[in-house]
Amino acid sequence: MAVEPNAKKRKSDDNKHSTEILSFAGFDFCKVLKNDLRSKTAFIHSQFEGKDAVILMEKTAFDANIVQEMLTEKTELVETLKNDVYSTYKTFPDKTLNGMKTTLIYPATKQHIAKYSEQEFHIVQESGEDYKKVTLPYVKNKALSNQWVYNILNKETEADRIVFEDTCPDSGFILLPDMKWDRKDMDALYLQALVHRRDILSLRDLDQSHLPLLKNILEKGLSAIKEKYGIPANKVRSYLHYQPSYYHLHVHFAHIKLDNPGFEADRAHLLTDVIENIEMKSLYYKEKTLVFKVREDDHLYKAFLEHGCIQK
Repeated sequence: MAVEPNAKKRKSDDNKHSTEILSFAGFDFCKVLKNDLRSKTAFIHSQFEGKDAVILMEKTAFDANIVQEMLTEKTELVETLKNDVYSTYKTFPDKTLNGMKTTLIYPATKQHIAKYSEQEFHIVQESGEDYKKVTLPYVKNKALSNQWVYNILNKETEADRIVFEDTCPDSGFILLPDMKWDRKDMDALYLQALVHRRDILSLRDLDQSHLPLLKNILEKGLSAIKEKYGIPANKVRSYLHYQPSYYHLHVHFAHIKLDNPGFEADRAHLLTDVIENIEMKSLYYKEKTLVFKVREDDHLYKAFLEHGCIQK
């Protein structure tokens, strides 16, 4: 489970380590895994107390109040270019105005390091049979642990972040903010609904029997967002990922203005479309060929290559 060292003091949710992390003193730099210029995020491989760690450092959006404070003596300007009425500067705000959002994954596994590394991607066309023969064995043997999800569902962690809960074991879910959202900028609103059921891995498992669950998430999720944040349903995208980053059924809710890299055509499936497709054909997602991208160093890529699912 990822933790946020920008909080004053926080311990690991799953008790894998008991060290209190107050700064990055003691962290040994290994390498930059990826530098995403679009999202202004650096992904760093480090080590702490002999164990691997992945650090995500993201430059956050400007806050109107902070911008006002920046236009004072707290901000130092160093001119780098001057041409007529145009000037450019290196800008150094006071540290109280210059924070970044940082996410720490510790201890990190080799899978975490691979997930955040720069690498090539390939398009896969996965049939229903391919899912059974290739993907499902991979999910059962290689997928990242869902313990952090169960910690939330059991109220062992992040209980104070829950926005809404339906406790029904069959159609219920917990709605809470995604860690990528600072819960301040409403235009960047981003939440996830985690279902209580633990037998649904992904979109592939869904059929007509799951319609009450999906419709419940859609209706109550949008209603809770409007009540809590004042954002109406016509300003919110609700969708599922395939393939998902973790294999426990969950639904994403994001503001329409959010430029989310997870909303690509080869990954996101609108919840309303999922419901309608299943209403038309119960086994739609069990039988349909789904197109998605996979990382080159992923074991799943190698399995698909051996199975002949990737055209070279």
